[in-house]
Amino acid sequence: MSPIDVGWTTNKKVVLKIMTMNDEKTKKKALETVANIYGVDSIAADLKEQKLTIIGEMDTVAIAKKLKKIGKVEIVTVGPAKEEKKDEKKDEKDDEMN
Repeated sequence: MSPIDVGWTTNKKVVLKIMTMNDEKTKKKALETVANIYGVDSIAADLKEQKLTIIGEMDTVAIAKKLKKIGKVEIVTVGPAKEEKKDEKKDEKDDEMN
């Protein structure tokens, strides 16, 4: 059975820590590197914590390999991408009905 048949989402959220991402130049390089990978939907970078959050249908290992050119990469978490927008709309509808 394929994920489409069951209704699962194949989007995932990957959080990586890049040890050398401590300035804007390195952050820009990391963002550009990840942006060129097929399947990436969104990217967020936290310079203070040296973390890069990526959402999409992509290969986590391929991302880590590409980012190794910038510096040491540590995979923090890999999990399903949460769809918060749908939950918020449900809460609003429930509040309007009550």
